[in-house]
Amino acid sequence: MNITIRVPATSANLGPGFDSLGLALDLWNETVITLAIEYTVQVNGEGMERLSHGENNLIIQAAQKLAEHVGKRLPPFHVDCINRIPLSSGLGSSAAAKLTGLLGANILLGRPLSKDGILNLGTEMEGHPDNVAPALLGGLIVSTVENGKVFAHKINVGAQHTMSLHITIVLPDFHISTRQARAALPEQVSMKDAVHNISRAVLLTEAFRNGDLDLLGKAMTDTLHQPYRLSLIPGAREAMDAAKRAGAAATALSGAGPSLIAFSSRQDPAIGEGMKRAFEEAGLQARIFPLKMSNHGAEVHI
Repeated sequence: MNITIRVPATSANLGPGFDSLGLALDLWNETVITLAIEYTVQVNGEGMERLSHGENNLIIQAAQKLAEHVGKRLPPFHVDCINRIPLSSGLGSSAAAKLTGLLGANILLGRPLSKDGILNLGTEMEGHPDNVAPALLGGLIVSTVENGKVFAHKINVGAQHTMSLHITIVLPDFHISTRQARAALPEQVSMKDAVHNISRAVLLTEAFRNGDLDLLGKAMTDTLHQPYRLSLIPGAREAMDAAKRAGAAATALSGAGPSLIAFSSRQDPAIGEGMKRAFEEAGLQARIFPLKMSNHGAEVHI
């Protein structure tokens, strides 16, 4: 049996949607799982020098987690990965790996879990659903957890709006750990800041739904996490300003960073180059990823 699994990158904490809004991107990890006599992993592409080639790999750990969850014995298997999602980038690489393992194990064990079951278990492993949900379901997803269960709703973004929305990701060569990113956040926020994000989160979903880039630019602002995390990344604020000067309608931190995401009506290389130059002036090399939104999520082919 060969199981081929494709999982997209994601941009979470989108604009004002801290820990709640995530977007699937047209950048995919592809994995082939085949039965074997022991657990092994072959990685090509992003992270090939860093990722474990054995049972410590997140894909295998997630698969074993599902087997434990459903009380079944998981047969050993070989994993062959082509990774296109950079590690530690704010683009959902860990969620993609965990989903790959969960989806693969679910097939090997006879599909004991529904898609909702996969979503809940993936969220339990990740700690929050805003990467897992869009990676699994595709598109723009608003998600929350209530009584231990994930509620995820897909915002209807028409195909014509998806095609006309161009995305530029710029990833500086800078590491920011999840612990650092969380530690930078205040324990309390003002009523004014809370209202700012609530109102703009509603406007943001409408901007995507209607393909309104002007509204997207007004709504893609945050007061809960971005001001605190941007200051940790050299050149990030300047890069966002450069994107706007080059014609981007909206910019934001992707996840907890260090990637930045910019939205525009056309794929203009000047946007990515301007952001890259700002990072270089701050002493960091950076990579540019011209992308599209993906309206579909993870795929499994047998």
